[in-house]
Amino acid sequence: MKKLIEGIVEFRRNVRPGYKEAFGKLATGQSPDTLFIACSDSRVVPNLFASTNPGDLFVLRNVGNLVPECGNHGVSSGEESEPAAIEFSVLSLNVANIIVCGHSECGAMRALVADRGKVSAPHLKSWLRHGDEALARLKSGISLDSSLSYHNQLSQVNVLLQMEHVKSYPIVQKRIEEGTLGVHGWWFDLAKADVYSYEEQQKKFTLIDEEEAARILERLES
Repeated sequence: MKKLIEGIVEFRRNVRPGYKEAFGKLATGQSPDTLFIACSDSRVVPNLFASTNPGDLFVLRNVGNLVPECGNHGVSSGEESEPAAIEFSVLSLNVANIIVCGHSECGAMRALVADRGKVSAPHLKSWLRHGDEALARLKSGISLDSSLSYHNQLSQVNVLLQMEHVKSYPIVQKRIEEGTLGVHGWWFDLAKADVYSYEEQQKKFTLIDEEEAARILERLES
């Protein structure tokens, strides 16, 4: 808490003056391009590794970057917060992209590997069920990079599962069919501070360097 309070004072003294005009404009509304779904892990900071400014991203964070699958009649299979964020970002903000971003050394993935049934916290145990299918797929032999530790392999497989869950919502399906919305998978390597993008044709996560960035931008502009 001390660090946060001192940080606010530092922000007011040295940072706020440079952003005051920008925040003044943002106070009248927001128009982010992307819904960014990430883990709540304190080590994962999207605005830092993506070099974004206030107003650029509509961010949804939770334990394990999980998204409840849409159930019958276009309604979520239990939780409401994540579906509400999807609805608001797509219907009200008209985002053009949804990114599901997993990361290495994820505590949620470790808990799934160690057996979700052993998790003592009841709400956490229940919440992690949205990653059960990813673990089942990994156990069946589906892996994107066998050189990674098992929980990190799961983290990558989980990103693809959560992308499927995002696409299960009718409003997302409709925008994809209209060509106005893209759903993407990213993976952040904590130890290297590198970001990877899932390439469907290669069936793997590829480092976003200058060449990969150019390929991604070319696809977005086509």
